Amino acid sequence: MSKSKMLLRHPSLLIGIVLVTLIVLMGIVSFLSLPFDPTEVSEQRLSAPSSSHIFGTDDFGRDVFSRILSGAGICLLVGIVSVSIGAFIGVPLGIYAAQRGGWPEKIIGRALDILYAFPALLLAILLAAARGSGSTWTAMVAIGIASIPAFARNVRAATLGVMSQDYMVAARASGTPRYRSTFTHVLPNIMPTIIVQASVSFALAILAEAALSYLGLGTRPDTPTWGLMLFEAQKSLLVTPQLALFPALCIALTVLGFNLLGDGLREVLDPQLRERQ
Repeated sequence: MSKSKMLLRHPSLLIGIVLVTLIVLMGIVSFLSLPFDPTEVSEQRLSAPSSSHIFGTDDFGRDVFSRILSGAGICLLVGIVSVSIGAFIGVPLGIYAAQRGGWPEKIIGRALDILYAFPALLLAILLAAARGSGSTWTAMVAIGIASIPAFARNVRAATLGVMSQDYMVAARASGTPRYRSTFTHVLPNIMPTIIVQASVSFALAILAEAALSYLGLGTRPDTPTWGLMLFEAQKSLLVTPQLALFPALCIALTVLGFNLLGDGLREVLDPQLRERQ
């Protein structure tokens, strides 16, 4: 099946790719060039959208469009780092628990249950209290730690499914070392599960970062993020509602895009779902 036909059969995947691509392009632009300095204060406060300021200015005279683009870059950075933390710790834990079984699996399972009791917001509060203040790195680490259980449990379930296959039974019977079968058989077959989980975790990471920034536990006040922009827009919500509308739309579309991308990838990569279609 060609790629175009595949996308037409899976509209959620197509919409997800379009939305995620748009956010990625916004992030790239924020790192390359911005129309205005997103932290530059001017006298044009609370101005309406115009040719010079596409989305207008906020109550400090800062260009909203430049701040939206800059927030996209931070949003992608937080997602990449936090998902990487969750994957690099959760994937090996899930594989190890599935392969070893017994008491190591029970210990890992109980540890994951404990992590489930500490959501990203609570972890960020604890880390911020330990460091004395919140920051982007505090938010990324907290979100990454909170995503470890989801990676570990999904990978464990997928690994158990792979290990029950005949080729894995034959590999163990022939004396193939565990590390070799992990890289040659287990990882290639559970990679779709990891990819889908990464996409879903990316959306959750963006939502969590926006919430942390809104509460003042994320990035510093001098760094524009969508959550911080929502917090600052509260003061002038009735006068200039677009100050809250633009970052809220960006958060909603980004989360929607990654969720649709994850659902679409699951439909394409999961052999059981492919058989039903």
